[in-house]
Amino acid sequence: MSYDSRETFNNEKEIVFDNSIPPELECLLYTNPTYGLTAYEHAERLEKFGRNEIKERKRNPFIHFFSFFTGSIAYLIEIALILTGITRDWVNFGIILLLLFVNAFVGWFEESKAESTVEALKNTLAIKTKVWRSGNLIDVDSSTLVPGDIIIVRLGDIVPADAVLLGIGVDGSRTEVDLMLDQAGLTGESLPVVKTKGDTIYSSSIVKQGQMAAVVVKTGTSTFIGRAANLIAITNEQGHFQKIIGTIGNFLVWTTVTMVLIIFTFLVLKRRNLNGGIISKKDILDTLEDVVVLTVAAIPVGLPTVLSVTMTVGSKQLAKKHVIVKRLAAVEEMASISVLCSDKTGTLTLNELTFDKPFLKKDFNEEELLFFSYLAAEPGTTDPIELAVRTAATTKVPMLKNLSSHNVPGYKVVSFLPFNPSTKMTQATIKNLKAQESFRVAKGAPQVIINLCGGDEEATDAVNEFAYRGLRALGVAINYFDVEDKWILVGMISLLDPPRPDSAETIARCEELGISVKMITGDQQVIAKEVARRLGMQRTILDASMIVNPLESEETITERCIAADGFAHVIPEHKFRVVELLQNKGILVAMTGDGVNDAPALKKANVGIAVHGCTDAARAAADIVLLEPGLSTIIDGILTSRAIFQRMRSYALYRITSTVHFLLFFFIITLWLSWQMSSFLLILIAVLNDAATIVIAFDNSEVSQKPDKWRIGQLITLSVILGVCLCLLTFGVFFVARDIYGIPAYSKLMPMIEILDNRMQSIIYLNISSAPHFQIFSTRLSGFFFENLPSLSFFSIIMATQLIATIICSVGIEGMVQKIGFKWGLSLLAISFVYFMILDVIKVYIMRYWSFELVTNLWPTKSNRRKLQRKKEKEATKTRVSRNVSKVRNVVRVISMIPVLKNHMAKRRIH
Repeated sequence: MSYDSRETFNNEKEIVFDNSIPPELECLLYTNPTYGLTAYEHAERLEKFGRNEIKERKRNPFIHFFSFFTGSIAYLIEIALILTGITRDWVNFGIILLLLFVNAFVGWFEESKAESTVEALKNTLAIKTKVWRSGNLIDVDSSTLVPGDIIIVRLGDIVPADAVLLGIGVDGSRTEVDLMLDQAGLTGESLPVVKTKGDTIYSSSIVKQGQMAAVVVKTGTSTFIGRAANLIAITNEQGHFQKIIGTIGNFLVWTTVTMVLIIFTFLVLKRRNLNGGIISKKDILDTLEDVVVLTVAAIPVGLPTVLSVTMTVGSKQLAKKHVIVKRLAAVEEMASISVLCSDKTGTLTLNELTFDKPFLKKDFNEEELLFFSYLAAEPGTTDPIELAVRTAATTKVPMLKNLSSHNVPGYKVVSFLPFNPSTKMTQATIKNLKAQESFRVAKGAPQVIINLCGGDEEATDAVNEFAYRGLRALGVAINYFDVEDKWILVGMISLLDPPRPDSAETIARCEELGISVKMITGDQQVIAKEVARRLGMQRTILDASMIVNPLESEETITERCIAADGFAHVIPEHKFRVVELLQNKGILVAMTGDGVNDAPALKKANVGIAVHGCTDAARAAADIVLLEPGLSTIIDGILTSRAIFQRMRSYALYRITSTVHFLLFFFIITLWLSWQMSSFLLILIAVLNDAATIVIAFDNSEVSQKPDKWRIGQLITLSVILGVCLCLLTFGVFFVARDIYGIPAYSKLMPMIEILDNRMQSIIYLNISSAPHFQIFSTRLSGFFFENLPSLSFFSIIMATQLIATIICSVGIEGMVQKIGFKWGLSLLAISFVYFMILDVIKVYIMRYWSFELVTNLWPTKSNRRKLQRKKEKEATKTRVSRNVSKVRNVVRVISMIPVLKNHMAKRRIH
């Protein structure tokens, strides 16, 4: 590019490009602003930089679907499937195959609904834009723009790429009016921002005022919005719920595999001894058939399905409260969040300027201030400041209510001077038709109006106080023609994007539920602090630069992040960083937002919440979408999710207890007495009991007043203790039936004899079916079972399944189940029911005295001691952070008093 072109480009003064633009790119940006790139230059750069679009990373749908056949539980089901195929047990083969596909389909279907994040980001880009090419101003697809292109942006346009304003219009002449952009969806700023020559405008922001030429500096994924898309693309971590299911599954699977392998080895060796030291193929297949059925009955195949059904029911309950769940696992994870990071603009606030408490001179009132400001307002303008003033005036001034036009009855606008950037005010000459008198009204920047009136120290102090509180001020003055050039100050209008009516109550409710709320905004610190004050929050609002300081340690920055009540001047990377720092400390984080700038953090958070009126990008990145304005519906979501969590934990505790009981009994009885149960009864236990427990999704449940946690160690330990207790009961029933009532217990490996009495099978089946199943009445609560009674439907179905099992065993099924009579059946049912009450007491005292310190004392391994030490350090850090936060907040309070003290001292000097 020639020196002449550079001079033309600079247009009176040098354009300084952003430091993020490398020198090799900067040299390509000095394009002639009224000629543009040639076709050859454009084609060359398009080849080098690529199209101006966000490339979507799509996964192969088949590979994605088959990925749901992985995981510990899935692998064990698949092994069982193969073994049933080898043994040609086609009935069980079909049942296992069906369960495998149901589990996979549920996971795949729910996840595939949330795959459109990057596509939604693409849709926010402009479709067409005006660009200079070879001296011609033409419309082109925005996807073809390249660095160095000269584009024209005007009122209503969506900016197609990151560009630097040149300060000239379409014809090359200097522009008189600056550009005004709405970039709330990108940066979170509540007000439109003014951009002038040399400023950068970002892709996807909307032009609200003016027209100007700009040179494209970044396209595609290099743009501000493109970086947001990249952050979303790299956020593909395994969810908290999947990790929990994996941990529970691993424990159950390894327990099952270990015990089944031992049983398999024992049975093979037993058969070899019976056959004179020879192991036949039939022996292997018979043994495989025995252990496969045992494995199928023990595997928690229904665990993912029951939990998914529970969350699905919960998501439907939330939908009735206008909370839409896109990712099922978010229902469980929402119960465990302890920090809620909330976007300010449009979420905590209304995202519209509103008239606030004004400053008034003593001779005027609020209605007069608004009346005069209305007379000096430009009709039909969409400027947010003018719109806020007009709305307040037509709402609060009786004379201006129900006006069909801008004209005020009894008054006539003789002349009107619109807002001028050089004078920074509007002026109107008004005639009072009734009094036949004229006067002028001026409205504009506070200092300009104060100077127009010859100065006013009281008004200046008020403006400074407004600025300190983050309020936008607007001065109003009048001039009567009988007092030549004597302007009289009426007062100062203050404007603020106010909090939503329900925001303060929602934040207070979150605090009661143990959830800390952090405000995150692209606005200035003073604005964020004022909003925090009005919301009843603490005002430790940090500049976002304090969490990306490379000179400080990660621990220091994390501690600061935990202590802060909010962050200002944030960009998408900062929001993402806040969530990441909190998660690195093991904190489960929810993030709310509505704009493109929020999308990466929404995707990164454990629970991303897109609020009412959000962009497509935010909606696609979120796990939960709110259909009602504000955050109040989040409380409904938290309470519902905690109820669902209790149901899920109840089922998990029951299922682990049942599996431990089942495996432990058959492991011992097989090795000790070689006694086994028929495959039909084993499958009946698995199908009947697991199918019935699905109704836990509709059960009554307690709602915790603090974030819920799985506490896997406690869950598994309690399950093992309860499982052992149930195992003792089953052995007691076995030996009482055998040794006292003389019911024979035949071994399957005994020499072939005609078995005439097989009642032991029915007795043990009924005990193993009912005893752990009744235990679900206990596991549903941490306290005593009677403190919160189950729902009628839940109680009825659980009892019905056991009555069915009792009837089956009492009456019998020809060739499958030998009858034991109702005396035995009802007695066993009663024993199981009473026994669950005894175990309920054991459960309560274990939960009451359980602590990690107790675990470490009972099992003082090196790992436990290390974990206990880390826990103590964490508590010490928390205490230290709390002290530091208190110190910081005290400093903030002192600083906030400085303006008040200055005013007080000034008044004392005057007196």
